[in-house]
Formats: sequence, structure tokens, C-alpha cells
Amino acid sequence: MVFKRLLGSLGVGGPTVDTVLDPGPARPGGALTGEVRLKGGSADFDIEHITLELVARVEIEHEEGESEGGVAFDRFTVGGGFRLAEGEERAVPFSVTLPWETPVTELHGQPLGVVLGVRTELSVAGARDKGDLDPLAVGPLPAQEAILEALGGLGFGFRSADLEYGRIGGTGQQLPFYQEIEITPSPQYAHQVNEIEVTFLASPAGLEVVLEADKRGGFLSGGHDALTRFTVGHHEVRDWNTEVDGWIRRLIEHRASYGTHGAHVSGDPYAGHGHGGHDGHEGHHRSGPGMGTVVAAGAAGLAVGVVGGMVAAEVVDEVGDFFEGDDEGDEG
Repeated sequence: MVFKRLLGSLGVGGPTVDTVLDPGPARPGGALTGEVRLKGGSADFDIEHITLELVARVEIEHEEGESEGGVAFDRFTVGGGFRLAEGEERAVPFSVTLPWETPVTELHGQPLGVVLGVRTELSVAGARDKGDLDPLAVGPLPAQEAILEALGGLGFGFRSADLEYGRIGGTGQQLPFYQEIEITPSPQYAHQVNEIEVTFLASPAGLEVVLEADKRGGFLSGGHDALTRFTVGHHEVRDWNTEVDGWIRRLIEHRASYGTHGAHVSGDPYAGHGHGGHDGHEGHHRSGPGMGTVVAAGAAGLAVGVVGGMVAAEVVDEVGDFFEGDDEGDEG
């Protein structure tokens, strides 16, 4: 058993803590399970509370450009109210429910480049200490997976995935950020759009699917963005290839006015894509290991493949670098 961190605020001889998540990816709206392992220090300590904090790496737009930061998006108290004796080892099991809008970090075991973590906070004798971030893996819900696999089957390619700070107007979004999965058009639509962005907003009632297309301009007209939205049940059975192809056709045919992507407050789901205040899409896409992956249809359905010499391990390294470089200045 390896305990990751001596609680600095308690000094030498304080207890150590390690959070171990159960194997396998969690699901949005599902249970996150595991245990917090404590080891007593050189004296008895009163453990007031043990809190888990969910943290995401999010892209934030501001006047000077774009930056990335850690955003805490949920907290759970999973234990406390006991005395940890000198040298005692104790495991505190937990089961908490993830927010329905928790981003998807992997597909068929392959990372998408989205970074989530679980931070453990221990309150001991009036002192609070935040431990290291442990990587959190989240797989797609059935409807999310079916839609992504349909896109792969229709010839669309995976470009990257990231988290954007802000809200999408006209939706039921709950978290202060949303996930964008950027895909390249199939050959059928390549002359009409540069890129399509997919956002899933899950809730207990179902799944909102927001599609946005960065459209190619004609000879005398500039390119512009189009936006549309659809709602599906979590376990609906549909001909997903036909369904999603129809969505793409509607998206491309829909003529949304081009302009700033401010925080839209209209109840019209087609009013615009509220991107927290950044204008358009020029230059806001993140490059990185995600750019080296591609979505393709295979025998087992949609799979995240590898091209250009980029491998999934490089995405894992990126996740590790973010956690190692993370400080305690997360945005709440």
C-alpha cells in the first residue's frame, strides 16, 4: 500500500491518505465507488470529515485570449467523525453519484484527451488539507455511445475533445462548463462544413444533443456557424445511422445567423450556442494529442484509432502532467 502524500498542514508525523477508485470507467449520473485509505501518524488524530472534490481541466475565454484552469464541479462528504489512532490503518468505502453532465473521458477504453480528477480533502483537528488529484475515467451513456458510433459509421472523424467554460443558451445545462467533441465531416459533407461540434447534456429525463457546424463560405459569402438541438431518451432504440444522418442534414440546412457567441438567454433552442462570451470559433480549438486520433467504424463499432504516430499513452501523459502541475487554486 502506497500512501501518496503527507498532509502538509499537519506537519511531520501527521496521517497520510490515498483514494483508490474501483476499476473501470464510471458513467454520467452513475455511481463512483472506491475507498479512502488512511494511515495514522505519530499521534492520535480526530478526523472531522473526508471530502471528495471533482475537478475538470477547462478552457476559459477572457479578454487576453484563452487559458486552462481547474474547475471544481461537485463535492461529497464521505466520512469523518472518528479518531484515527497512532499508526492505525483504516479504509473508508464510498459510493457517490456523478452529475449527469459529467464529461466523457474515454470511448472503448481509448482516452479522448479530456482531464478529470478526484481530489481528497481531509479535515483534521481544525486543519484542512487537499491531497493529490487521482485521474477519473468516465465512459459514455448508451445513447451517447450509439450516437458517436453512428457518426463513425457515417464516415465522420474524431478531431479532439475539450471542455469549455460557459453556458449554451436554450438548454437545461447545469454545470458551469460543457464538453465539445469536435469531428471532421464525412466526404459527403466535406464541401459544406469544416467541422462539426457535438455536445451532450444529460439529465435524468434524457439526453440533449447540441450540434454546431462551422460552415464553409460560398464564393461571395463568408463561412458561418449553424446550430441545432435534439432530445433523445437514455435507452431509446432507433436506426441511429439514419437518425444521425438526418440530424446532420438538418444542421447543415439550418441557416443560423453568424455573429458573436455571447451568453444567450433566449428560450429558443436555436437562438445560439452560448460559449461564455467568446466570438466565433476562429482560433479557439485546442491542438494536442487529441488531434492525432481519429474516429472510425470497426467490427466492434466506433473506435478511437491512432494516426500520425500519436498514441493513447501521450494523452495519458498529458493527463498526468496536468495533475502533477495542479495547485490548489481551482476555480469553484
